[in-house]
Amino acid sequence: MIEIKPALPVRRPRAGTRGGEPLRFDRTQARAAAGRPRWRVPAYNADIARVFDEIADLLELQRANPFRVRAYRRAAQTVGDLDRSLATMVAHGDDLDALPGIGSDLAAKIAEIVRTGRCALLEQLRAEVSPRLATLMRLPHLGPERVRTLHDELGVETIEQLHAAAEAGRVHGVRGFGERLEQEILEATKPHPERPARVRLPVADEVAQSLLARLREVRGVERAEAAGSLRRRRDSIGDLDLLAQSSAGADVIQAFVHFAEVDKVLAAGDTRASVVLANGLQVDLRVVARESFGAAWLYFTGSKPHNIALRRLAQQRGLKLNEYGVFRGDAQVAGRDEASVYAALDLKPIAPELREDRGEIEAAQRGQLPRLIELGDLRGDLHAHTRDSDGRDDLDALVAAARARGLEYLAVTDHSQRLAVTHGLDARRLAQQMDRIDRLNQRLRGFRVLKGIEVDILEDGRLDLPDAVLARLDLVVGAVHQHFDLSSERQTTRLLKAMDHPHFSVLAHPTGRLIEERAGCVFDWPRVVRHARERGCFLELNAHPSRLDLDDSACRLARDEGVLVCISTDAHSVLDLGNQRHGVDQARRGWLRRGDVLNARPLSALRPLLARTM
Repeated sequence: MIEIKPALPVRRPRAGTRGGEPLRFDRTQARAAAGRPRWRVPAYNADIARVFDEIADLLELQRANPFRVRAYRRAAQTVGDLDRSLATMVAHGDDLDALPGIGSDLAAKIAEIVRTGRCALLEQLRAEVSPRLATLMRLPHLGPERVRTLHDELGVETIEQLHAAAEAGRVHGVRGFGERLEQEILEATKPHPERPARVRLPVADEVAQSLLARLREVRGVERAEAAGSLRRRRDSIGDLDLLAQSSAGADVIQAFVHFAEVDKVLAAGDTRASVVLANGLQVDLRVVARESFGAAWLYFTGSKPHNIALRRLAQQRGLKLNEYGVFRGDAQVAGRDEASVYAALDLKPIAPELREDRGEIEAAQRGQLPRLIELGDLRGDLHAHTRDSDGRDDLDALVAAARARGLEYLAVTDHSQRLAVTHGLDARRLAQQMDRIDRLNQRLRGFRVLKGIEVDILEDGRLDLPDAVLARLDLVVGAVHQHFDLSSERQTTRLLKAMDHPHFSVLAHPTGRLIEERAGCVFDWPRVVRHARERGCFLELNAHPSRLDLDDSACRLARDEGVLVCISTDAHSVLDLGNQRHGVDQARRGWLRRGDVLNARPLSALRPLLARTM
């Protein structure tokens, strides 16, 4: 059986102890002792996506057909972005072929991975090509050709070998490599201090929901919920905190530590357990009685500063607050639900997304907590791509999917010509697309397709298409896709100049960050936000879970400055339209209300706002 490596970064777990001795746990012996079958570790979407990505890497190293490589890349993206569990779909016999970019061959491979934990093609490719070479391809400035050259000329197969070769000055002597590239490779391959692994929100969500579903089936469990940073909807998650309500804590803990996903047990007692899953993610479970569930859920959800502030409030009132409830002396006065705990502290309930000690407690004391944006408040989507550039679905399919989700409008914003890898539109092709949209709008009732473009912001701040073409559009979404490493001053000047363009509407994914992959570009946020307010343009909160750009702090800055935020999916397929929920999560963390969000407005109110920027 092929080894399906963890899709999540593997953490270095803390050693668990019991009675001063290291806790030891053997899954096979423990399951046999408990009379339980050895269930195979479930395959999560992220595991399947990783398999397809590695297949694409190895095929690329073999100089396979580029269309075949691209098919696996797109399949990995589709699987990674999917908000449904593929394992559940396979179990229910759902038609995987209906997923974008997933034909019968790829559907069969998904079913193979889910049912057997192996992929014969990946096994074959690993035998033909060293998978360590694929790891080198993920370094900056290296692609398949350069990796093959380094392997053939220097015998390099690992990051450590490449670093040693660059340090010895042997890389710049290889044809196609110069001294500058050698220095960049040296920097990229330096050992960096290990930091706790974090995963994207949808990956953590899928794992948590799978575990919670299993917990709710355990005898004696009355309720099971997620807590911690997942419930606060942080854009990346370090570990999972789960909470179960039961009067049979020891039995629940024993059932939990025997779940198939569990690889190591760090600690296990009568009411708590800490484990590491086979995919490397740490999970902590607490079991509490019904009268304490609300207090425990509040305690294990809030950030540490939020919880400290609440305990201080309790002390000022002569109360004691902990995970078991609110107490006056030995008498419990609240704790069954969260609302009762907040009420005992003379506070209105605070939404989980706000529990970071950033002024939410003071706002609750003043009765000024915001009514946060909700998914149902969104009326449209102002950033989406079709097959005309790098999208996977055509215009009609995207519009049908948007209408099925109850939206009233959708802006088609394919890439402009400068971004060649996306088959971006030049002036002629954009004009042809606008004509098609006009014809489609003539047939539609109760829905409007807006004409737009995601135009590249060039290094000097100019836009990538002529004014005469941009003037015909309903909105212009400007974005940075290159030169992320400019100084803060140059990057700020670049963005300000772009926003000064008479047809500029929305600044898309402003920093260009990719969560846990690429840091965003650096600029003067207050100047950019104030300029957007003065210019009358808008800031995008890109809802793709790998971006979530704006971050929560920038959302709040925009709100405080009176700049409307647009929650857009940046959809490249019909499935991506579902990413609106991730954008709403981020907006709620940034204290945004419905009135702070551009596309929470009906079309009749939106169009005058867009017209001001054109």
